[in-house]
Amino acid sequence: QVQLGESGGGLVQPGGSLRLSCTASGNIFSIGTMGWYRQAPAKERELVATITSGGSTNYADSVKGRFTISRDNAKNTVSLQMDSLKPEDTAVYYCNANVLTHRWYEYWGQGTQVTVSS
Repeated sequence: QVQLGESGGGLVQPGGSLRLSCTASGNIFSIGTMGWYRQAPAKERELVATITSGGSTNYADSVKGRFTISRDNAKNTVSLQMDSLKPEDTAVYYCNANVLTHRWYEYWGQGTQVTVSS
């Protein structure tokens, strides 16, 4: 059993910053790509950013230059630094990881709310 535990969401004013963190725990042999997705009310879940085990990153166009994804392979942790936040960044943010236990599985965190409002 593998769990993804998220932290760091909250309320921030436009232009502000937040940092999200996610730690994978459990029966883990290896972790592949990790990432963050988000879902705003009445919208589909969308990719925010991903990072491979080797450190290659991919970002949604809407967050390029404002968000930075990073990971610590030794701690099974992925983080998302969010700067210059906009009201349209308001959403529930979900951590995602591809984890090798006895085979590869995709796991999701429980989600953390990010609200950008004055």
